[in-house]
Amino acid sequence: MSEHLNQYLNFAREMAWEAGRLTLGYFQTDLRPDWKEDDTPVTVADKKAEELIRHHIETRFPTHDIIGEEYGDQNSGASHRWIIDPIDGTKSFIRGVPLYGVLIGLVIEDRPVLGVANFPALGEMISAGEGLGCWWNGRRAAVSDKKTLAESVVSHIDTASFELLGKGEQWQRLQRASYYNAGWCDAYGYLLVATGRVEVALDPIMNVWDCAPFLPILQEAGGYFGDWQGNPVIDAGEALATNGHLLPELLHLFGNPE
Repeated sequence: MSEHLNQYLNFAREMAWEAGRLTLGYFQTDLRPDWKEDDTPVTVADKKAEELIRHHIETRFPTHDIIGEEYGDQNSGASHRWIIDPIDGTKSFIRGVPLYGVLIGLVIEDRPVLGVANFPALGEMISAGEGLGCWWNGRRAAVSDKKTLAESVVSHIDTASFELLGKGEQWQRLQRASYYNAGWCDAYGYLLVATGRVEVALDPIMNVWDCAPFLPILQEAGGYFGDWQGNPVIDAGEALATNGHLLPELLHLFGNPE
């Protein structure tokens, strides 16, 4: 398994790098987005990057399934399923902010086993495979060793979204409990947790293509990725990442306020 997984991981890294290079050709240009039905932007760069990744998967692994943000599901019930977000953070991308990423995950027999997140405008790539470690630009990545929220940094999405999605109270408690709250949002916040630069990243709403790489990445970095109840999953519709020390305090804060 590990030999095959390493081959898949190298393949995913190559795809993420190539797709990232493609996006840079459109970054900080006069790019006009279209708008989806949910009022989120999409650009020609999103579409071309996903087309590129899909082409490589379909050529190399024609029996594998694919889920992508822009072109939907190719679902035959195969044991191997690639999950793609060609540009996570399109709102940042169209504003010329470099915190966007190319995300690729692989699920085998319903288990997320590898993930790659490439941030081409920052020159950062993080990747991991189950049992293969977590790697950040060629060196081992690990979560921080902070043991309390009072000394921890939290990365978060638009603060208004917590209230709108019924999680305003939990968000208020987290703000009061933590040392510092910084809006380094979208996928980049999860990279920051995996590399030990912040201790918590969370979203009150999450699509599977926005987070597929991060369960194996955080696990291999020594941390946690999953829902707000402590379940390590990628399809809960919400997301929480942290180091191992803080998870009990966070779960108590979210579910059992004093």
